[in-house]
Formats: sequence, structure tokens, C-alpha cells
Amino acid sequence: MMKKRIGIIGTGTAGLQLAYSLKNDFDVTLFHYEEPDEVRHGRIRSTQVHFHPTLDREQRFQMPGTDTAPSIQTIHFSMGQQKLFVGKLAGAATSVDQRMAYSKAMDDLVQQGVNFRKTRVARDEIHALAESFDLLIDSSGKSGPLPAFPVEAGLSPFLAPQRKCIVGYFKGVAPVEPEGISITVVPGAGEMFEIPALTEQGAVTILFIEALPEGMLDVFKPVKSAQAFEEQMKSMLRDHFPEIYSRVDLDRFALANETSYLQTAVTPVVHRPYLMLNGTLVLGCGDSVFLGDPITGQGCNTASYCAEQLYETLIAYKESAWDEKVGIDYWSRTRPYVAEVTEWTNAMTGPMPEHIVQMLLKAAADQQAADQIAHWFEQPKKAHEAFFQQTY
Repeated sequence: MMKKRIGIIGTGTAGLQLAYSLKNDFDVTLFHYEEPDEVRHGRIRSTQVHFHPTLDREQRFQMPGTDTAPSIQTIHFSMGQQKLFVGKLAGAATSVDQRMAYSKAMDDLVQQGVNFRKTRVARDEIHALAESFDLLIDSSGKSGPLPAFPVEAGLSPFLAPQRKCIVGYFKGVAPVEPEGISITVVPGAGEMFEIPALTEQGAVTILFIEALPEGMLDVFKPVKSAQAFEEQMKSMLRDHFPEIYSRVDLDRFALANETSYLQTAVTPVVHRPYLMLNGTLVLGCGDSVFLGDPITGQGCNTASYCAEQLYETLIAYKESAWDEKVGIDYWSRTRPYVAEVTEWTNAMTGPMPEHIVQMLLKAAADQQAADQIAHWFEQPKKAHEAFFQQTY
């Protein structure tokens, strides 16, 4: 009996995990507009932290890992110039440059017999492409979605980006101790995230600013070169983040390479991730349909969670017809998690609720409370409960 044919558009977190999980049971074809080498030597994609539930899923599906990435075990939290607490994560997280991780996985999948087609799939090609497969999965990332998945209005309150995202991968920054992620909230202006990561150039520190549009931190728009980006970031650290600046070796402070910075802004939006095209089921997974602001670091972790739910849905229907019922089941499995992540993330882009401020202040004197806040990033359900279900 012939295996069902699945086309996966995109080779990000969702597309690659889906390819690994589905390749033994189905005939899988990956579509991407770049060869692995082009990914490896291209511009940085984003920031990324894979918390331990995501790392566990990747191990389950035998995805290639790396033992040399810095082990992220803590979350440091500051409000303005005041350091509040260091919370311990329940399990170690890692951050590996997506250029490095994705290209390695693409090469590995091709060696394992997964079909790879180098092409940029356009929106007007989706109908024709769907006819060649039993199922088409859009995991095209932030540039998606490609099909006209309907918007989930209740989870998509914004019509414009809530932050400008400014990211650089830097050498010459001594890590915070104990090593982990540092979050500095500048009330009314935005946030600075500091993440230890592994790249092809070795260990780096990701400096990631989430700037309120037109606010005090939104000063990178005129920057058009790597050198100008370095200078602007150095000024930013000196003027607004002195604790990080105190750990900078000014002689070594530089981007990991010329393509290790980016500026972007996303309008968060959630789509219902299924529809039928010409009799073929088309599903969405990852940022193409569940696009949130990166402020809570949940993009790749949500993509990984939903990819596993999609895998389990398809295995459950392996011998059945793949029709809208499969899409409904997939959405019913993923919607509660997507809703919790989205509502928490959207709340984080606004003013901090007073009861959350009180929780943060309590954590300054209570290690257990600090650890519970760190666990929000591993288990967004706990964050959602803290924001929306607890009373004080």
C-alpha cells in the first residue's frame, strides 16, 4: 500500500520537527527557497530559546542536537536599574543559532531520504500544489500564511506591531552569573533580553531589544550597517543597561559576523489552522498561523508543541480519509495551548498588571516564588494562570 503524501512548506522549527516525526510513516516532501548552505551563511532568523519540553520533543523524534551550546538554567529579572531575582528553570534550556541548527537538520533529513525541493512557494501556487499531495502543511513562518486561513479574531486584538524587535549576536560580553537569560524591563520603553547562544563562530551573547514604537529604546531605524549597529548597541548599553555594559569587553565587543543582526516588527495574529483546497486538507503550523510577539520567547516552543500535536493527530487518522474533520481535531488539540500563550504574550506587551508587579517584588525575597516565575517560560499555562486566574 502506498504511503500518504505530505508536502511541508518551510524548514523552520515546525517544518523540520514535522519532517522528522512523519518521515517513517508517510512520503514527506520539504519545500524551501534556500539550500542548507544558503541558510547556514545567511542572515540571522530571529532569537531562539528551546526550553526543556521542546528539547525533550526533539530528542523523542531523534533530531540532531548539540552538546556544546551554553546550558541555560536561570532567568534573571530586573525592573529598570533594580535587580529583583534569579529564578531557576525546572530543566536546562539552550539557544542554538537557527542558521546552524536548521541547515544541519536539512542535510540530515535529505540523507535519510526525505524529498527536498528548492522553490519559493507563492500564494497563487497553493491550489495547484495541494492537488499533488494527500496533505499540505504550511509552516512557512512569519512570511505566511500562504492559504487564506481565517483569522481568529478573539486571539488577534492588534492591528499593528506592539514592539520593534532589534537583535544582535555579539562577542565580548561576559555572561551573567549564574549563566542564564537576563530580562530587564524598562517601564514605558520596552525590554532588553540577554541570551547565551551557540553559533558557527562559537559562543555569543544575543542582545535583543523589544522597543515600544517611537519610545526611548526605538533608536535603531537609521542603522544600515553592521558597524553602525555595533556602535548604537554600545551606546544603548552604556546609557540604559549599565549592568550589562559593565560586563562588556570594549576591545572585543562586536557582532559575531556581518549578518548577525536584524530589525523587524511583527503584528501578532492567530489563524484557524485548517481548510480544504480542491479536496485536499491544508493545515498550518508554527508562526505562519500562530504568530505572537517574541516578548515571552514562545515562538519556537509553541511551534514545537503544535507540531507534536499535529503528528499525533495524523497518526490517529493514518488509515482514515484526511478531510476537514482531521483539521478540526488538530485545532481542538492545539487551541487551548495557543490561546494561553497568546493571551499571556499579548498581556506582556501592555502595562504590567499590578498583581504581577507584586508577584515580581515578592520573588525578590522568596526563592520559591522566583523559581515559579522562571517556570512560566517552560510551561505557559502557569503564566496564564498567574495573569488571569489568580486573585490577590
